[in-house]
Amino acid sequence: MTSNYEELTKQVLDLDPQVRFAGIANSKGEMIAGGHKENVEKMLQGDEINMSIHYALQKRDLYTNLAYKIGSEKSSITEYELVSMISIPINSNELFLISTEPRADYLKIIDFIHAKLDAQKNNE
Repeated sequence: MTSNYEELTKQVLDLDPQVRFAGIANSKGEMIAGGHKENVEKMLQGDEINMSIHYALQKRDLYTNLAYKIGSEKSSITEYELVSMISIPINSNELFLISTEPRADYLKIIDFIHAKLDAQKNNE
């Protein structure tokens, strides 16, 4: 599936000029696919990137505790002054992470990813 993930992250980077980063992290916080768009200045470096991934995974785990009441998380958007972060759970072990310029068309990006992930699941 990782090769499909590489292609999917590339498609997301090409989907919208405001997408800065598209990647997939496993439950250990390791990036297994994706990366930054070319010619885009990275806002986070080294351990800061690892912290960001850790916090996204931690947030997903927190909301999993409420899933029996409110349903499973489909996506999460966090807006900061300089960047917006989108996370989409793929399964219990993998999380799709996207970074965009503020005020990007989040729903277009999220809908695109859900459609692609659903198509991959149906082909398995």
